Amino acid sequence: MNIGTTSINILKDGTFLLDGGTVFGQIPKSEWETQIKPDRRNRVRLGLNCVLIMTPEKNILVDTGAGSKRTAELKEKFGLNGNKLMRNLKSHGLTARDIDVVVLTQLQFAHSGGCTKLDRTGAAVPIFPKAEYVVQEECWNEAINPNERFETQFFEDDYAPLADRDMIRFLDGEEEIIPGVTVSVADGPAKGHQVVFIERGSERIVLAGDLIPTPYHLPLTYIPADSEFPNETLAQKRQLIETAMDGGWLIIFGHGNECSSGYVRDRGGKPQFIPVKL
Repeated sequence: MNIGTTSINILKDGTFLLDGGTVFGQIPKSEWETQIKPDRRNRVRLGLNCVLIMTPEKNILVDTGAGSKRTAELKEKFGLNGNKLMRNLKSHGLTARDIDVVVLTQLQFAHSGGCTKLDRTGAAVPIFPKAEYVVQEECWNEAINPNERFETQFFEDDYAPLADRDMIRFLDGEEEIIPGVTVSVADGPAKGHQVVFIERGSERIVLAGDLIPTPYHLPLTYIPADSEFPNETLAQKRQLIETAMDGGWLIIFGHGNECSSGYVRDRGGKPQFIPVKL
């Protein structure tokens, strides 16, 4: 989407597979499989979606996908078909050195794995060497000391090298990154999880991250089983959907695959989803 001198694009790092029960939580399989078909191991394919915001002043990347450090391990466990972010970045005429800010909705591997890569010695180093990495401090605190439920979703070498080099800016709540790009905490999915609001001209776009990971999660009761605080997720999702309908916001889904974005309109008192390719 081009809005004056600003360009906003979804960049896919690829896809991965996740257990359908985890993805849809309390919703019975007999209900959700009418919308998305699982494989033989009951896994559904999800996207690894990042967003590139190009302005005359700064290039901002939101999330970095799963990266390439442990592709073989994740390919076996999650059916990972990833490591495509840099190629897609190049298609927009940019290299890793052109990214000024990286906003991380959270630090689980599907969102932060592409922050670092392995150098010739096997050490993890930042992929975007000139960028400032923006993360909620509460998210950071959980990532460096996760509890037993979530410890398999974090890999310290995705983000610890950034802190070692003083490349992280820690936030405490809502903050404007640049004029028209604001992050806001929606921490039902995980502590410190943040969504990104983009306002340019008459266009309004929100990256919902894991709050509404796919279009299939627009119904309020569709909440992943690994949501850390499901009741808070429910309330925050309701509020975001109401905001999107009232204000005409385009929603980008962090893990949408066939469809990654769209509008939610009020039709006769009921929300209606209108897919839009971005």
